[in-house]
Amino acid sequence: MASRDDDRFKVKPGAPKSGVGDGSGQRSQRFISQVLKQVSKSGARAAGVGGARPASSFGRGRVAAGRAGQSLAVTARRVVIKSRYVVLKKAGATSVSTHLRYIERDGVTRDGARGQAYGAETDTADLKAFEERGKGDRHQFRFIVSVEDAGELEDLRGYTREFMQRMATDLETRLDWVAVDHWDTDNPHTHIVLRGCAGEGRGKGQDLVIAPDYMAHGMRMRASELSTEWLGPRTELEIRQGSLREVEQERLTSLDRTLLRQAAVDIVDLTQQPNDRQRQNLLRARLQRLEAMELVGRIDANHWRLSPSMEQTLAAMGERGDILRAMHKALKGQQRELVLDTEMATLVIGRIAAKGLADELSDRGYLVVDGIDGRAHYVRLSVGTDLAELPMGGIVEVHPAGGGRAVDRNIAGVAREGLYRTVDHLVRLRQEGNPDPKTAVDVHVRRLEALRRSGVVERMADGVWRVPPDILSQAQAHDAQKTAGITVELRSHLSIEQQVGAQGATWLDHQMVGDARELSPRGFGAQVRGALRDRMGFLVEQGLAERRGSRVVLARNLLSTLRDRELTEAGKVIQHQTGLIHRPLRDGERAEGVYRRSVQLASGRFAMLDDGLGFRIVPWRSVVEQRLGQQVSAIVKGGSVTWGLGRQRGR
Repeated sequence: MASRDDDRFKVKPGAPKSGVGDGSGQRSQRFISQVLKQVSKSGARAAGVGGARPASSFGRGRVAAGRAGQSLAVTARRVVIKSRYVVLKKAGATSVSTHLRYIERDGVTRDGARGQAYGAETDTADLKAFEERGKGDRHQFRFIVSVEDAGELEDLRGYTREFMQRMATDLETRLDWVAVDHWDTDNPHTHIVLRGCAGEGRGKGQDLVIAPDYMAHGMRMRASELSTEWLGPRTELEIRQGSLREVEQERLTSLDRTLLRQAAVDIVDLTQQPNDRQRQNLLRARLQRLEAMELVGRIDANHWRLSPSMEQTLAAMGERGDILRAMHKALKGQQRELVLDTEMATLVIGRIAAKGLADELSDRGYLVVDGIDGRAHYVRLSVGTDLAELPMGGIVEVHPAGGGRAVDRNIAGVAREGLYRTVDHLVRLRQEGNPDPKTAVDVHVRRLEALRRSGVVERMADGVWRVPPDILSQAQAHDAQKTAGITVELRSHLSIEQQVGAQGATWLDHQMVGDARELSPRGFGAQVRGALRDRMGFLVEQGLAERRGSRVVLARNLLSTLRDRELTEAGKVIQHQTGLIHRPLRDGERAEGVYRRSVQLASGRFAMLDDGLGFRIVPWRSVVEQRLGQQVSAIVKGGSVTWGLGRQRGR
């Protein structure tokens, strides 16, 4: 009897899972990746001319991407190009200027001097003019070009100009770019910033859209062709010596990438290419090294099983090695315990021993902080942090992501029935014997004003704020939203040696008055102890402290006195420079005027307000920097300031 079609059994296989268990609890490669590997090993090729990879369907350079590098042999010079496409509106108003300032920073030339930007037709490019030309652009391209054996190039600038000219030919338009050569690493490289707007030629004035294939492969092939022409092909000895160096390296190498390409379901078969015995011996030596690192397992003499995490582990080991080299270079032989945790769990206070970019393409910086705990910390900064605002030798506090601040805990502890009162806090601090309670309260008032602007707290009257029951969690959420990572606060732009004889209220003075942290008897902690003793001696000479036997008694309101003295001297200097009259600001008085500039003093950073008759010096806050040249107002109470942005009506 014939069966009906709808009664037939139908197989409906599910989608392949993303990984297969290997018995070790780790997931292997994605199923599709394994299939594509096997197809590649079988000799199958993608459709297209000559079996080449099909070109992308949009953007300039589609044809050049398929033709570039066809004449290159195994002996061609290798070039690494890192590319980044930046949408300027999303990157922020200062992204371009920050990046341009970074690539032209100090210490990047052969002799350690400041870098000099250049262009297609000039050796001294004007970065401000370049930034101005690109203000209307939708996007921007940033490249890092690193040529193998770049140190042997007689003219790296000439090489870069020729490379960009070939790119212009491939993209059929004139390119507007600037570049800076960096010689401060083991591999000399060039930073190139390219405007995202087409110049003379096809589509002049339109957005410059580069084909993905050209970005991924075409550029590198063109650079390789050019470097091979300039330096000649690599000899067999150079190739062999380079491969031998890779055998012992604790990082991801080209030998490892070859093993990953040859692996079939994480199994490497060394009998696949029996004719290339020299290459097989190198791979075998690398496998033996990886076996000692417990990243591969030997099945037999010709078959090895790769760990699913081998690639990630080797990449992390290479990054760790780079971090260790940076820290050792920063400490200059000083003995410290090194802390490499990229995700901090505790507060770190110390001096900036080194700074730089962990990722030069994305402008993500790092600090090496010589801590008062006697240890050196590697701190990975949030993307976009301006390293120019963090001077070498300066004192910083690094707060971990999501970590609560002591000032927030104090506010929560002082608040009664949902209200924080400065009067209550002053009474408590005096009972605890704080030598300068007014300054300590001012710190809390500044924090409350920052939280008020974000809507976390509400100011009810002078010295009174309404505080929510969950202020700690809301304050942490406020910080996380603002910084998207750890928070770095500059406590002093002066080194501790400079602070000893400074006239203002320094970080050392804050340590003596009430912000003291536990200092290690070793390392930078010991240096701070010595600086504190010297600072006390200076204050005694200035009549701001008194020795009573083995004790030193500080003058009342020490910080306010030091700050006022420094502001008076700074006012005289600015008055002499500008011809305007310095009008000191009394406590609680309102200041209004045009924000002209900021002044960095030992007591902190201050803003100069020009009211037409004279000028006032007011504590600076980051919120006012966007109003440079505009009318603003401020009310100062103690060490705290409340800013009003824009012209406001008075009574």
